Amino acid sequence: GLASGRTLIVSGVLDRQAGQDGTVRLEAGLNRVEPSAIGVASPIVTGESSQARLRVLKAFADFRELFPPQLCYERIVPVDEVVTLTLFYRQDEALQRLMLDEKQTAELNRMWDELLYIAQEPLRYEVAFEQIREFATQDRPDLVKVWDPLKPQVIARADAFRKRLLDTEPAHLSAVLELASRAWRSPLTDDQRAGLSQFYRNLRTAEMSHEDAIRLTLARALTSPAFLYRREVQSHGSQPQPVTDLELASRLSFFLWSSIPDAELRRIAESGGLMDDTALAEQTRRMLKDPRTRRLAIQFACQWLHLRGFDRDDNKNEKLYPEFAALRGEMYEETVRFFEDMFQNNGSILDVLDANHTFLNETLAKHYGIGGIDGPQWRRVDSIRSHARGGILGMASLLASQSGASRTSPILRGNWVYETLLGERLPRPPANVPQLPDDVPEGLTARQLIEKHSSVAACAKCHVKIDPFGFALEQYDAIGRLRPAGVDTRTTLEDGTKIDGIDGLREYLLTTRRNDVVRQFCRKLLGFALGREVQLSDEPLLDRMMNSLGSNDYRFSIAVEEIVLSDQFRKIRGENHVQQ
Repeated sequence: GLASGRTLIVSGVLDRQAGQDGTVRLEAGLNRVEPSAIGVASPIVTGESSQARLRVLKAFADFRELFPPQLCYERIVPVDEVVTLTLFYRQDEALQRLMLDEKQTAELNRMWDELLYIAQEPLRYEVAFEQIREFATQDRPDLVKVWDPLKPQVIARADAFRKRLLDTEPAHLSAVLELASRAWRSPLTDDQRAGLSQFYRNLRTAEMSHEDAIRLTLARALTSPAFLYRREVQSHGSQPQPVTDLELASRLSFFLWSSIPDAELRRIAESGGLMDDTALAEQTRRMLKDPRTRRLAIQFACQWLHLRGFDRDDNKNEKLYPEFAALRGEMYEETVRFFEDMFQNNGSILDVLDANHTFLNETLAKHYGIGGIDGPQWRRVDSIRSHARGGILGMASLLASQSGASRTSPILRGNWVYETLLGERLPRPPANVPQLPDDVPEGLTARQLIEKHSSVAACAKCHVKIDPFGFALEQYDAIGRLRPAGVDTRTTLEDGTKIDGIDGLREYLLTTRRNDVVRQFCRKLLGFALGREVQLSDEPLLDRMMNSLGSNDYRFSIAVEEIVLSDQFRKIRGENHVQQ
């Protein structure tokens, strides 16, 4: 009767790699259990004579040898939730004695002390003790003599903790002042230190609690102009002057990491050593190898290529491309990881076009039609050009972002190549330009639709510059999938060069237009580093960057070092500078 009309459901987490020689965790019941909810308390099932079974049984035996049986029980005393407050209780003497060395024991004790301090456990224990004492003695006055001898010890422990709270208040204020110094990227002046300290004291005088006063003092530090703005001191003359070491450290850190200097960079700056060319170059190379260069990939590369925030793109027709919403995060991650790898491993900037590798997981690999890649983990995949990929031109993030909601757009893709990669600028379009339909009319391809539109005389002078670049990428659909063979990707560029598909476009950009691509990269990187638009006076620096890159295999670090060692990066104009 108990089983009538019911289904027994067994959910499990299988070992996909070890197979029959692995272990399985199972949960049986009337409802399906998600694999993520099957935890360490679930039963372990193994093969009858497998190595896994012997391994598990030995582990159990080792555990029983080391730890008392009480550890095997989730609850060793009944709990009445009305009168019991669950507190933090240590029972790790066996762990310390049998498995930890002195350093590990000290770390465990420190963590326990931190936990009890934050939770204010002695004060909570005092309240819980009094509640339980009153409950236990309300009908048993005879038990008062059992409980009362314990009370002084509990009260003394709570009073000692209250004193500790008072004694540590100055340390918290000192920590806020230290954080303000780091956040403001400069040692605090006497006036700044006194101002923050007085702000805290005023709050306490107004009968605000220590915790709330510290919170507001921290907020005061993080809303200060010294934190929100990168303020630098100009000289009073008209000539550029070097920035200070700390200002230079801030410039370098925000350039490469989009954040404040770390401890090592700040230490060198405070010692006055960052002005030395060798030290500055060494710090630059160190920082480029740091994982924080992922921010440079997002803030510079993705912003330059108009891909920043692509993972939130919702500009696709959900009926035509229902899979796009689930894929856009992976598409964006491929681009970020590609540039992160280039920056950390000093790749060639020509890999933006010429790379024969990318970074994929199983989901994105299937979207690209590439087999043999299993699992959600990301990995480098080489020989990618054999799959019609390679460089930014073959990435779904670019191909999808430069397409319409329902169809590809050779105009958008071509204009992206023309302006973003080559640094060219189109004239403003004439008035009353007819809008192209979102959907391609019956009987036409997207290319034929564009060619018909571009045949208008008023439109032709611009479209002849950009459309051919877009036609070369028509082998990819609106979400970057490779289309079946037979799509016409042959085209003739404005200068008469005939190209075919992504390979022809890549070859043209890397040979005929290489200098334009490299100079545009240098211009965008320099503008990002300086936080301003590149000006005519920067042209000599751009020339040096291009020469150095050409002599050093176009390695990314060469461009960065040319920038950070330049006067533009290391100096600030005087107050009376006259714009030329």
